[in-house]
Amino acid sequence: MSSGQESVFSEYESDTSQTSKLLRKFKETPFVPIGMAGFAAVVGYGLYRLKHRGEMKMSLHLIHMRVAAQGFVVGAITCGVLYSMFREYVVKPKE
Repeated sequence: MSSGQESVFSEYESDTSQTSKLLRKFKETPFVPIGMAGFAAVVGYGLYRLKHRGEMKMSLHLIHMRVAAQGFVVGAITCGVLYSMFREYVVKPKE
Protein backbone atom coordinates (compact mmCIF):
# COMPACT_ATOMS: atom_id res chain seq x y z
CA MET A 1 0.00 0.00 0.00
CA SER A 2 1.15 3.49 -0.65
CA SER A 3 1.41 6.04 2.11
CA GLY A 4 -1.60 7.95 0.70
CA GLN A 5 -3.91 4.97 1.18
CA GLU A 6 -2.63 4.24 4.67
CA SER A 7 -3.31 7.79 5.84
CA VAL A 8 -6.89 7.63 4.57
CA PHE A 9 -7.59 4.34 6.34
CA SER A 10 -5.95 5.42 9.58
CA GLU A 11 -8.10 8.56 9.60
CA TYR A 12 -11.29 6.50 9.45
CA GLU A 13 -10.06 3.85 11.89
CA SER A 14 -9.13 6.43 14.54
CA ASP A 15 -12.78 7.63 14.75
CA THR A 16 -14.49 4.38 15.66
CA SER A 17 -17.20 5.59 18.02
CA GLN A 18 -20.67 5.70 16.49
CA THR A 19 -21.37 9.12 17.98
CA SER A 20 -18.28 10.69 16.45
CA LYS A 21 -19.11 9.16 13.05
CA LEU A 22 -22.66 10.50 13.26
CA LEU A 23 -21.47 13.97 14.24
CA ARG A 24 -18.92 14.00 11.41
CA LYS A 25 -21.56 12.98 8.86
CA PHE A 26 -23.98 15.59 10.22
CA LYS A 27 -21.34 18.30 9.73
CA GLU A 28 -20.54 17.12 6.18
CA THR A 29 -24.16 16.75 5.00
CA PRO A 30 -26.58 18.33 7.48
CA PHE A 31 -29.73 17.86 5.39
CA VAL A 32 -29.57 14.05 5.27
CA PRO A 33 -30.27 13.58 9.02
CA ILE A 34 -32.85 16.38 8.82
CA GLY A 35 -34.61 14.51 6.00
CA MET A 36 -34.49 11.27 7.96
CA ALA A 37 -35.89 12.94 11.07
CA GLY A 38 -38.66 14.58 9.04
CA PHE A 39 -39.54 11.25 7.45
CA ALA A 40 -39.75 9.65 10.91
CA ALA A 41 -41.91 12.55 12.16
CA VAL A 42 -44.33 12.23 9.24
CA VAL A 43 -44.58 8.46 9.74
CA GLY A 44 -45.15 8.93 13.49
CA TYR A 45 -47.83 11.54 12.85
CA GLY A 46 -49.44 9.25 10.27
CA LEU A 47 -49.56 6.37 12.72
CA TYR A 48 -51.08 8.64 15.36
CA ARG A 49 -53.69 9.93 12.92
CA LEU A 50 -54.47 6.37 11.77
CA LYS A 51 -56.71 5.93 14.82
CA HIS A 52 -58.58 9.20 14.22
CA ARG A 53 -58.96 9.14 10.45
CA GLY A 54 -62.77 9.10 10.63
CA GLU A 55 -64.54 7.91 7.48
CA MET A 56 -61.40 8.04 5.30
CA LYS A 57 -60.36 4.71 3.81
CA MET A 58 -57.12 3.28 5.11
CA SER A 59 -55.58 3.03 1.63
CA LEU A 60 -56.24 6.72 0.97
CA HIS A 61 -54.78 7.66 4.35
CA LEU A 62 -51.64 5.62 3.68
CA ILE A 63 -51.23 7.17 0.23
CA HIS A 64 -51.43 10.66 1.73
CA MET A 65 -48.87 9.82 4.40
CA ARG A 66 -46.51 8.27 1.83
CA VAL A 67 -46.70 11.36 -0.36
CA ALA A 68 -46.09 13.63 2.63
CA ALA A 69 -43.07 11.61 3.79
CA GLN A 70 -41.58 11.46 0.29
CA GLY A 71 -42.18 15.16 -0.19
CA PHE A 72 -40.31 15.97 3.00
CA VAL A 73 -37.35 13.80 2.01
CA VAL A 74 -37.20 15.21 -1.52
CA GLY A 75 -37.39 18.74 -0.10
CA ALA A 76 -34.55 18.02 2.32
CA ILE A 77 -32.41 16.54 -0.48
CA THR A 78 -33.10 19.56 -2.69
CA CYS A 79 -32.16 21.95 0.12
CA GLY A 80 -28.98 19.94 0.71
CA VAL A 81 -27.98 20.11 -2.94
CA LEU A 82 -28.66 23.85 -3.06
CA TYR A 83 -26.69 24.35 0.15
CA SER A 84 -23.70 22.41 -1.15
CA MET A 85 -23.80 24.31 -4.46
CA PHE A 86 -23.95 27.58 -2.54
CA ARG A 87 -20.93 26.58 -0.45
CA GLU A 88 -18.97 25.38 -3.46
CA TYR A 89 -19.73 28.07 -6.03
CA VAL A 90 -20.80 31.23 -4.17
CA VAL A 91 -18.84 31.12 -0.93
CA LYS A 92 -15.62 29.50 -2.09
CA PRO A 93 -13.16 28.86 0.71
CA LYS A 94 -9.79 30.50 0.18
CA GLU A 95 -7.15 28.01 -0.81
